[in-house]
Amino acid sequence: MSEYTQQAIDKIDRDYSHGLYGAKESAMKKAVRDTLVEFCRQDDEFAQAVVQGGEFAQCMKAVASGVGSSISDLEAYRKAVQFYFPGAEIRMTMTIDLVGAAAGKEDYQPKHAAAGKPEGLVLDFTKFL
Repeated sequence: MSEYTQQAIDKIDRDYSHGLYGAKESAMKKAVRDTLVEFCRQDDEFAQAVVQGGEFAQCMKAVASGVGSSISDLEAYRKAVQFYFPGAEIRMTMTIDLVGAAAGKEDYQPKHAAAGKPEGLVLDFTKFL
């Protein structure tokens, strides 16, 4: 783990515990915090932006800004990332395993996994925005 990564995680955690949050921010802050920490682990440049950027409570205010009665997870994460790194985008991939637990075998591998292809159906949710 790089120096910036650890500093960013420490900053997010410190701010998370001591920030003042409204109802909308409070409802989203744990999921956004967890996602930002994962993004910091994925990209050192993003971690550096978090270290040098604003406080987490300010980030959550930016995420909640303009939200009516709901916001998708993807949009909340995008707004949080852009608070620290304007212009950045996120990508989300989900897969479906139609057999899943029904296979009943611990050594079960979907046929696509053996061929080096993604398991199941891959959806790019940015196409729906």
